[in-house]
Amino acid sequence: MRIGVFGGTFDPPHLAHLILAEEARFQLELNRILWVLTPVSPMKPDVHISPWEQRFELLKAALVDNPKFEISQVDIDRTAPHYAFETLRILGEHYPADDIVFLMGGDSLRDLPQWEKPEELLSNCKEIGVMRRPGAEINMPELERMIPCLSHKVKWVEAPLLEISSSLIRKRLRLGEPVRYFLPDGVYQIIKSKKYLRSD
Repeated sequence: MRIGVFGGTFDPPHLAHLILAEEARFQLELNRILWVLTPVSPMKPDVHISPWEQRFELLKAALVDNPKFEISQVDIDRTAPHYAFETLRILGEHYPADDIVFLMGGDSLRDLPQWEKPEELLSNCKEIGVMRRPGAEINMPELERMIPCLSHKVKWVEAPLLEISSSLIRKRLRLGEPVRYFLPDGVYQIIKSKKYLRSD
């Protein structure tokens, strides 16, 4: 099988996440997508994020009606830091007969040279599916110079450029602005009833 790996803090998971993941699943012919909830991002160690238990609850609600999407606890079940190259290595050991396709946004591809051991990340996946993000300028020749053979792994995913982000949703919640149609209904109902994300 071809398994997509979509990692993030998902604070909270929103409609743009789901649209990007579904476009990646379709365009890259993935059999399923593992959503890897990262307790603490090694790229943003000082950024406040909601407790992972809350985010896990919201992510479950976001994915409940799509059998092709499932949550992986690979990062939750191990100690920090949660580097992507190690996450992919562990998943490769869990699924040795399958092709692992790592999904990321264009901004992450642009910053990949700053990630921990990017060469090992490449070796631990079959392909990298890159979902374009608004404002992410990518210089592939320069990236290829810093990470040889990167361009051979990159597969572009074309999707609507929705300017919805988790940080925008948290800001709108703090300001008392509406977020209902930024979110899957199950996620919205939990946030509304439990007052999540309103004081960060």
